[in-house]
Amino acid sequence: MSEIAVSVFLVLVLLLLLGGGVWIGLALAGVAWVGMELFSSRPAGDAMAMTIWGSASSWTLTALPLFVWMGEILFRTNLSENMFRGLAPWVNALPGRLLHTNVIGCTIFASVSGSSAATCATVGKMNIPELRRRGYPEAQIIGSLGGPATLGLLIPPSIILIVYGVAAEVSIAKLFMAGVLPGLMLAALFSGWIMLWALLKPQQVPRADSSMSFTQKLWETRHLLPVVLLILSVIASIYSGIATATEAASIGVVGALVLSASQRALTWQSFKDSLLGATRLYCMIALILSGAAFMTLSMGYIGLPRQLAEFVGSLNLSPAMLVIALGLFYIGIGCFLDGISTIVLTMGVVLPIIQAAGIDPLWFGVFLVITVETAQITPPVGFNLFVLQSMTNKQILYIAKVCAPYFLLMLLALVILWFVPGVATWLPSRM
Repeated sequence: MSEIAVSVFLVLVLLLLLGGGVWIGLALAGVAWVGMELFSSRPAGDAMAMTIWGSASSWTLTALPLFVWMGEILFRTNLSENMFRGLAPWVNALPGRLLHTNVIGCTIFASVSGSSAATCATVGKMNIPELRRRGYPEAQIIGSLGGPATLGLLIPPSIILIVYGVAAEVSIAKLFMAGVLPGLMLAALFSGWIMLWALLKPQQVPRADSSMSFTQKLWETRHLLPVVLLILSVIASIYSGIATATEAASIGVVGALVLSASQRALTWQSFKDSLLGATRLYCMIALILSGAAFMTLSMGYIGLPRQLAEFVGSLNLSPAMLVIALGLFYIGIGCFLDGISTIVLTMGVVLPIIQAAGIDPLWFGVFLVITVETAQITPPVGFNLFVLQSMTNKQILYIAKVCAPYFLLMLLALVILWFVPGVATWLPSRM
């Protein structure tokens, strides 16, 4: 059977399993099993056992559940309320006024969450009612939350960057550093769009709240200090070389517990809820990673990644054309799969291709995460769309429409990243 026929057959098996409601991790393992049994001489049983054990016991992966737990702890504090109180006085003078609290709030919470959906839900629970009460247009409230909430995937600590680092064998600490400047660049683009909209349609912007003196603004900013200190302690410990990503995650968990206790939000029930919530999310991710690791091994024995890489190489695509093709591919597949599944499902095939083209895997990780971010606000499987629908009772297509400008801004960020790769690589090169 030819390589193309094998590929088509395995894709059909995967679609059949996914369409039948089989969990993604088990579907990947099932396809890997079928591939090894039918198209290679290697026994599948012991290979699956060793691969899944090796994937599940990876020391690098221990940072993932810790960062997830940190986000779960802070999700149960009054962090979002404090963020709004601390940010609102400073953005009243900007065009667009309090809409910027969505962008800045998402940027801050992304730094302690690592999850796009958690960022969207936490910031939205506080900001949506407040902005509605002040008379801001519904479309701008939803759009300025849905787009910036995707920063939870990029700004460290990012769950999806950890997954990519494990799958591509790239330093997670360097990936975290690589995500900082592109994340801030995206936040600046989002705020820039809000300012442009406000300047073009000033009649739709409500009047500013009562002005505060500089001293009063500083006093309100005290509500931001705890979470800002937590962010700085986590990132600084990695950047300075004092701690690895896993050790920094431990610092984050301890800091989150202290912050939660100081806000009187740490009870035995909230502690259990945060631990169980983190456990459920991590088990789901670990199952996907284990299935993908086995699938990568299986594809390696069958020889599909090497053959596909040779085929792409024979097309003589320039690095720019290859990146464009991969970007379109990931944006398309992201409409149907979540980000983690997208990465672990394709890394075994894509990584040899970008390495053969001389593309830096560190830079490509940031590029990949931004393309995956776009999928969070594109139907039919845009996680942020579902979160916003549950909070606003609006139709999915309406939410996708008002988030469309932010989708285009992410595409602009990809263009900037290609022409100015130092946006992603400068900070890691200083480590």
